[in-house]
Amino acid sequence: MQFGQKLPQDPNDRVPPGQTLTQGWPVLHYGSVPYYNDMSKWDLRLFGLVEEEFTISYKDFMALPRKEFANDIHCVTTWSKLDNVWEGIAVSELMSKVKLKPEATHVMLHAEHGWTTNLPLEDFLLETSFLGIRHNGVLLTPDHGAPVRMVVPHLYFWKSAKWLRGIEFMAKDKPGFWERNGYHMYGNPFKEQRYDFD
Repeated sequence: MQFGQKLPQDPNDRVPPGQTLTQGWPVLHYGSVPYYNDMSKWDLRLFGLVEEEFTISYKDFMALPRKEFANDIHCVTTWSKLDNVWEGIAVSELMSKVKLKPEATHVMLHAEHGWTTNLPLEDFLLETSFLGIRHNGVLLTPDHGAPVRMVVPHLYFWKSAKWLRGIEFMAKDKPGFWERNGYHMYGNPFKEQRYDFD
């Protein structure tokens, strides 16, 4: 939900089934956490079904116009955190740099260490989806996906890939790392789409 829009007043209407509220922000990941000592070596690549591949440096990425967003986040491990305020780059701002080919229907998010997760293109393009830099006024830490993480708040939080490095546009859906290892292909928290047998 874009900053300025009102979330439902009753928290019970905002918490999906099977979730428990937390005031903290649990750190969950598989494998090691990447740390960046030289940001000149970080870039973000947009590729696949685009007319021309686009790569942006960290310096140029951080110079893009930013917005604030407010949302709730829901982890597949059953915690939810309400009333998050983020600063980040709107997907529409990034998409102004590329021209999609008409056959593009899905996106694969590529992160450090080979982690990937898939999204329908229409979910990626929603106004509520963005590339996060700050959370509740503080720059993201490496544990939480610094320097840039995708944020797709209407889906379980594994779809909000940490340590984002690439966005691939595809003609059909295919599972990413998490989906190949048992997670649901879509991940709607209000339908409890946690695992592939749901």
